[in-house]
Amino acid sequence: MPLSDKTEKPKDIKYVLKRLWGYLMEYKLWLLAALLLTGAGNIFSLIGPSLSGAAVDAIRPGGGTDFRAVGKYVILMIILYILSSVFSYLLSVLMIHIGRKITFAMRRDAFNALASLPVSYFDRSYAGNIISKLSYDIDTVNTSLSSDLVQIFASAITIVGAFVMMINISPILVTIFIVTIPLSVMVTSYIAKKVHPLFKKRSAALGELNGYAEEMITGQKTIRAYSSEAEIIRRFDEKNEEACRCFYNAEYYGSMSGPSMNFVNNLSLSLVSIFGAVMYLFGNISIGKISSFVLYSRKFAGPINEFANIINELQSSCAAAERVFRLIDEESEAARDRVSESAEINHTDVRVKNVRFSYVKGRPVIHDLSLSVKEGALIAITGPTGAGKTTLINLLMRFYDPDSGSIEIDGVNINSISRDELRKLYAMVLQETWLFNGTVFENIAYARPGASMDEVVQAAKAARIHEFIERLPDGYNTVLSENGINISKGQKQLLTIARAMLHNARMLILDEATSNVDTRTEKQISTAMRELMKDKTCFVIAHRLSTIQNADVILVVNDGDIIEMGTHDELMSRQGTYFNMYMSQYK
Repeated sequence: MPLSDKTEKPKDIKYVLKRLWGYLMEYKLWLLAALLLTGAGNIFSLIGPSLSGAAVDAIRPGGGTDFRAVGKYVILMIILYILSSVFSYLLSVLMIHIGRKITFAMRRDAFNALASLPVSYFDRSYAGNIISKLSYDIDTVNTSLSSDLVQIFASAITIVGAFVMMINISPILVTIFIVTIPLSVMVTSYIAKKVHPLFKKRSAALGELNGYAEEMITGQKTIRAYSSEAEIIRRFDEKNEEACRCFYNAEYYGSMSGPSMNFVNNLSLSLVSIFGAVMYLFGNISIGKISSFVLYSRKFAGPINEFANIINELQSSCAAAERVFRLIDEESEAARDRVSESAEINHTDVRVKNVRFSYVKGRPVIHDLSLSVKEGALIAITGPTGAGKTTLINLLMRFYDPDSGSIEIDGVNINSISRDELRKLYAMVLQETWLFNGTVFENIAYARPGASMDEVVQAAKAARIHEFIERLPDGYNTVLSENGINISKGQKQLLTIARAMLHNARMLILDEATSNVDTRTEKQISTAMRELMKDKTCFVIAHRLSTIQNADVILVVNDGDIIEMGTHDELMSRQGTYFNMYMSQYK
């Protein structure tokens, strides 16, 4: 059963910020340029209020106004504000480029992590949720980096610059902010602490919604066949309502920060106006300086207010980044191997010794399985559904590791062999076919990069799919659509069998490999496979007992144990479980 992110323990926000900082540091020269542009633009903007105050003081109501000085200040203000706008534009362009490169790096790292994760991760995760992390979550981080980060840089410089200018104008009036600044910090931190979990829930709910939508889109044929449209719409509405509720809660409570900060900032402005007027009456400050101080106080309070308004986006971005970093930090199969030296495998005899395994702790699937397979033998595995047949293959391929016991190839414990090295020993055909968007040739040659056309054709002929390929519009150059939906299921199965035949592996695993082909083709493939299986150790899982009658050894598995073992004739003569299965199919 797939698990959602709701079951995972949260990471520290400091950890998320540290990881984001690591990505930013890869472009530190670009960031330095961004800081210089931010500083230059804000310095030009900060000089403006001083010029405005000087222009006001140059105007004398009783006459004697220095219009030349006023004009000079106005022209300088226009020039400085134009330069500030130009630098702001350049800064925005630069941050967009930085955000794009970081997004590329994060998406690359996330996909690379997916390529190295164990199969168990995909068994417990929704495909739609994983896609949501690669697309929506990383795009959310990108939006924050390209826009919010600019505002944070600019706000920090503006706040410091405005504060210095206010101290220069009137240290007495600055004391007002001794009360309002701590109040702003307290309000912002309190709201941020309460809102962050809500944004995490929002991201998780959107991931589950995407996962459900992906499943329903994939299963449209089955849904239509059973007329279940109304039911899936009802379930989608439930998940959609949950996602909208989480979205509303996050945005609703997050939106409180803006009005709260507005109140604090307006309180500051009111106090500045009142005390400034009192000081003017006593001749301690001029009108021009009061005007400049008010403008600087707005510049000082404005960024704080902007930060409060973008705190929602920052919370959303941190929640999204946490989901992405959680994916990137998943332990890879290679990390779990910890194999220092590669083992030399000369023979492919297999021994399974007292293996116990469970997917979920406390629910054993394989109890105490022991098995010995000689090199070159054809081992057939059959039994009822849920008996543990495919689980045995998962253990042989090290998709999972046993809870106890050992599996050996040529006397070497497979835990001492890297998974990559181990899997190169096998060619594998599953009941669930997988083809990618590409030509028929590319899909077959996927098993052996660099294979020639003659080798691909030979494998296709052996799999009895060559004649069908020749009838396609462009033969082996015909492009298959996603997952081969423009050909039949049986033809897809034959292509995957041809792929396995092309792979020059020393061992072969067939998991219901002929389940999607007709009886006549099945016999043809079985004959061809028998020839190709020579000198290979083969494991065949089958429910159709006609496909395994020629096996060297047939294992009948039930409840994770081997209950019968022998050739077809031996098992039939015993008239046990295998005999009953065979008779139920063919008599």
